[in-house]
Amino acid sequence: MVLLLAGCNSEVQSQEVSPPQRPAVSDTAAINQEIASSRQNAITRAVAAVSPAVVNVNVIEVRRVRDPMASFYDDPFFRNFLRRPRVREQQVESVGSGFIISPDGYVVTNDHVAGNATKIDVFLPDGQTLPAELVGSDAATDLALLKVEPEEALPYLAFDTTSTPIVGEWVIALGNPFGLFESAEPSVTVGVVSAKDRNLQSGRRGRLYRDMIQTDAAINRGNSGGPLVSATGEVIGVNTAIYSESGGSIGIGFAVPARKAFRIIEELRENGRVDRSYYTGLYLTTVTQRIANILELDRARGVLVRDIDPSSPADDAGLQAYDIIIGINGERIDTQDDYVARVYDYRPGDEIQMRVLRDGQTLTLPLRLGRQE
Repeated sequence: MVLLLAGCNSEVQSQEVSPPQRPAVSDTAAINQEIASSRQNAITRAVAAVSPAVVNVNVIEVRRVRDPMASFYDDPFFRNFLRRPRVREQQVESVGSGFIISPDGYVVTNDHVAGNATKIDVFLPDGQTLPAELVGSDAATDLALLKVEPEEALPYLAFDTTSTPIVGEWVIALGNPFGLFESAEPSVTVGVVSAKDRNLQSGRRGRLYRDMIQTDAAINRGNSGGPLVSATGEVIGVNTAIYSESGGSIGIGFAVPARKAFRIIEELRENGRVDRSYYTGLYLTTVTQRIANILELDRARGVLVRDIDPSSPADDAGLQAYDIIIGINGERIDTQDDYVARVYDYRPGDEIQMRVLRDGQTLTLPLRLGRQE
């Protein structure tokens, strides 16, 4: 009997089957290279290009803290025996991130990371640890510039000051969250530009978080001062703050835009500080609803000029008492905080265009900022 198999010959002859041959070493390398190439994209290429210039910043600073025994000083009995100060100083170690912006070792980070440091060490991804000096810092924009002295040229990043972030475009946040890795490649998170021109209320005096880039790329403690880069590998912002009730990332992070950061960093590099000794001669107050009703305005907005110094820049510009400033250089002014934040972007000698309401008319007056004596 011959067994018939559907679709096969009725006679089956046995044949020897050779085992599969292992590819040659050169072939394996080519295959692996092809696979690796297929996994690469704009994000991975940007990360590879940027990572060598992202650093960990370790600082020691002296902070004034409340004495744990302070509550006893309010007790008349213990007050007679305790003579210790209610506030004492202690050294605190903290970490943040930064990135190199020149081959000779200038490093950008946040003011809240290194602005009050007494000792700073910078850890590079290649394992080097270099002591750093604080060149200068700016509390208003929360930026600081450090300097290390490398033995050879360092990899560095460039600010993109010509383009404007696009809402929805891919961005990459790099840094050292929670100080987990001192001398290692930075941690990478990816997201999009969620919004731009965000204004934040800061819990610390002197901070003016204006025109910030918002992103959902995860930014955690320790990421402060690291770069926010585009898919082309250019720095579009400096990671600075997050909104969070828990202290961890919930996808709402903020970065100082590159154009603003670049100007501040250049001033710090040249002068060690930002010169905001401008003088206008204006005395202002926010227009409240009560003031709006008295002046018969349609709504409460802008800042009211209460008084002007004679022969001041404001007087020379033609501003008058009871003018209402509603704009500076095309930017809307709703409150006195808005006014301060906008003027902070300019320096003594700069000319700004003041948009004001006067007797129902809208005027634009050029004001050249003076310098405080």
